[in-house]
Amino acid sequence: MDRVEEYRQIILNIFQEYVQIPYAHGDMKDEIIVDREADRYLLMISGWDDGSRIHACLARVDIIDGKLWIQYDNTEDGIATDLERYGVPKEHIVLGFRSPEVRKYTGYAAT
Repeated sequence: MDRVEEYRQIILNIFQEYVQIPYAHGDMKDEIIVDREADRYLLMISGWDDGSRIHACLARVDIIDGKLWIQYDNTEDGIATDLERYGVPKEHIVLGFRSPEVRKYTGYAAT
């Protein structure tokens, strides 16, 4: 399996782990949205909580030039930590939600 295909599966595995976690309140669920052609992966939350509609992105990861770009991350411990747990090297993880000036100080890939 080539690296990009392996990374696709890792993202899906991580997102599946989040989908399995039940919410303690409200009538909400997580869902995974995948655009394989563009290599975009979103973890969304939707439902109702105390009469309010909830519909938001929890995490977005793109595969760009063989690297995993975390474009958005609203998870508790961070998707980067999950990717490392699956063996993805830090130099293949880009914190896209950080400005280019800050990325070089994060310990992850700058681009």
